[in-house]
Amino acid sequence: MQKPLVSPSPATPKVPASALARSIALMKPVTWFAPAWAFLCGSIASGATEWSTNTVGRIALGTLLAGPILCGLSQVINDYCDREVDAINEPNRLIPSGLVSTRQVFVTIAVLAVLSIGLALVLGAQVALLTAIGMVLAVIYSAHPIRAKRNGWIGNGLVAVAYEGLPWLAGHVAFGGLTAQTLIIAGLYSFGAHGIMTINDFKSVDGDRVSGINTIPVMLGAWGAAWVAVLTMDIAQLFVLMIFAVSGRWVIFGIILALFIAQLPLQRKFMQDPRGRAIFYNASGTTLFVWGMLAAAIGIR
Repeated sequence: MQKPLVSPSPATPKVPASALARSIALMKPVTWFAPAWAFLCGSIASGATEWSTNTVGRIALGTLLAGPILCGLSQVINDYCDREVDAINEPNRLIPSGLVSTRQVFVTIAVLAVLSIGLALVLGAQVALLTAIGMVLAVIYSAHPIRAKRNGWIGNGLVAVAYEGLPWLAGHVAFGGLTAQTLIIAGLYSFGAHGIMTINDFKSVDGDRVSGINTIPVMLGAWGAAWVAVLTMDIAQLFVLMIFAVSGRWVIFGIILALFIAQLPLQRKFMQDPRGRAIFYNASGTTLFVWGMLAAAIGIR
């Protein structure tokens, strides 16, 4: 669910050659990792996975659903809803430039929506319900009249739930019944993902400000938003650590603690120049955060 960005360069981007390639470009493959990873973590957290063809197949199907299909669907919806703003800020993008027609957009949305529900039903009725909720959140985030992305607190919260919480729960219910512990852990990492979404917003501050989209960096400035992002991620991880400490699972506690401590010097470097080092922190500190998710998933099996 990316936001418009005012590009400092007039260079024309490389255009995908085929209609299929342009639809895939609209789906933004770079965004698929987070929900696919969360589905994997939820599957492991269920405690019902094993090295079998059935398990591997269901996990592969679920990561395909969470990442390329459902996340891709949300990206196409977002780009279509942003077409008027993009026509001003980024006229070379696929939809405002006319390289992708409205008809192709709606065909792409329809195909992805059908695939989303179809694949979800294969994984079970509960997965289908969570998938439907995710689709509704994608529309609420991007489309008028609600267009929740106009407020960074609400919009980032919806994205965090859709990208982390719902896929985690879907992965779990694809293999077994939900437990209180997985609900809590999924909720905490969704809370932490709100901070990740704030860091992502640094790349488009100028465009968001011009477009009237009040992301947290727009509302609080670079320094204030950086503090919010870091504290949100840290608080989530500290509560996860508390859960494993209370339950006496010291090996998992130690792994998550080591990953958390490793983030601290990276956070300090990020805080020195939030806009300039947002990409650096996403490639380093956020990576450690998501490895902690996997450790937590293993710990609650």
